[in-house]
Amino acid sequence: MAEYDLSKTIIPYLDRHLSFPLLAHLVETGVFPADEVQVAQYELAKGTNMFDYAASLFEQIYPNQEVPKEFEQKRVNAVSTHERLQQEAQAVLDVIENPDVAQALRQDKNQNLQYLKDNYKLTLDQITALYNFGKFQYSYGNYSGAADYLYHFRVLSTDPDLTISAHWGKLASDILTGKWDIALEELNSLREAIDSRSPAPFASVSSNTNNTPAVDPALSQLHSRTWLVHWSLFVYFNHPQGRALLLETFLSPTYLNTIQTSCPWILRYVAAAAIISSPTPTSKSTSAPQSSRVKNAVREVVKVIQMENYQYTDPVTSFLMQLHVEFDFEAAQKELQQAEKVVSDDFFLGDFHDEFLESARCLVSEAYCRIHQRIDIGDLSNRLNLPRDEGEKWIVNLIRETRMGQDAKIDLEKNLIQILRPPQPVYQSVIEKTRGLAIRTQTLGAAIARTGVAQAASTAPAPQSITQPVAVN
Repeated sequence: MAEYDLSKTIIPYLDRHLSFPLLAHLVETGVFPADEVQVAQYELAKGTNMFDYAASLFEQIYPNQEVPKEFEQKRVNAVSTHERLQQEAQAVLDVIENPDVAQALRQDKNQNLQYLKDNYKLTLDQITALYNFGKFQYSYGNYSGAADYLYHFRVLSTDPDLTISAHWGKLASDILTGKWDIALEELNSLREAIDSRSPAPFASVSSNTNNTPAVDPALSQLHSRTWLVHWSLFVYFNHPQGRALLLETFLSPTYLNTIQTSCPWILRYVAAAAIISSPTPTSKSTSAPQSSRVKNAVREVVKVIQMENYQYTDPVTSFLMQLHVEFDFEAAQKELQQAEKVVSDDFFLGDFHDEFLESARCLVSEAYCRIHQRIDIGDLSNRLNLPRDEGEKWIVNLIRETRMGQDAKIDLEKNLIQILRPPQPVYQSVIEKTRGLAIRTQTLGAAIARTGVAQAASTAPAPQSITQPVAVN
């Protein structure tokens, strides 16, 4: 279903190297013609130092043409650059890998730099050689080596812009090597760095001697968070606890505001994570304890989807809308059929197809049983897109294994489910309707305050240009 594919939307927010897995996935799924995807892969590859890969793609796309000679010249230049950068970086590594030096280093970077300068004549420029070599290794696909050099640089560097850039490069390297525990730590560290990085002070336009365009610090921070949201999808949909962590992060006021402002299409992944994290008979015995935010994620996500429906909608978000807002079970059934295909083809969600489908069916069953007292099992099976026999077994098992079993009686002779629920006390109804009102009021007040700050900033002198935290290329 090409109309719902988000690859073209997501790739502009990714590093070149992170884009390659998405393009390879498009070839596997056949969502787009393979020759078109190969052209896109080639355009990305020729901007890196992976010359053999780029040449291989060129031969596949243009079998009757000779591979451009520029690739060979670039390879020669890359070899000499590699040797030079390796020598510069190795001189620094020889010092900091000395056990005596490692023991003498402290948390204070300025103190460490002074110690290395006094005892080993190392300068900040020499330490920057670690960054340059790590960046170069990343450019030709040695992600493990890049991660090591960028880590050592980040430990020692006092340059805030290069340190942030090294954060991005280290995160990308950990993602591409599949080290998900380390990648999660790096993701959290980078998020803290972005969130805590204070905006650059405002200055008069005349102080900008480089004649470079001024950058609004708040806009720069929003830009960084937007990129981080997209990069984090790799971690959250590969780490064992990733879906719950995604909900904790993306439903927090700061990042929910980022998604609503800059990238509403991420709501697909928020909705999918909420559905997947919903308890099912098979997940109850194996899942870890969940926070209140994760437990109530579907409810929160439905409210957000309802607000942002004018900006973004797809079968995954529409399924929740039809189920929990419109209570249109026929429409929800149709949306679930499409959502199943969308999830199956999606790069991040494909491995969760079965979990998504089972959790979605549980949500449909619970919602249907909540508003009906007498339920025909065959009719409910049809709404779950299940054959009658399979649906009957699935529904009976669901009711027996979940809390629904306390309020339901199954009549297999009449093929009916009888829901027996006590009337809800008035005070409980009021509590349910006002739940979260204080938090939403606080969030609204903060949003109004941010609007006032933005209006004040728009009338102030332009800030000094600051370096954008772009990943290592």
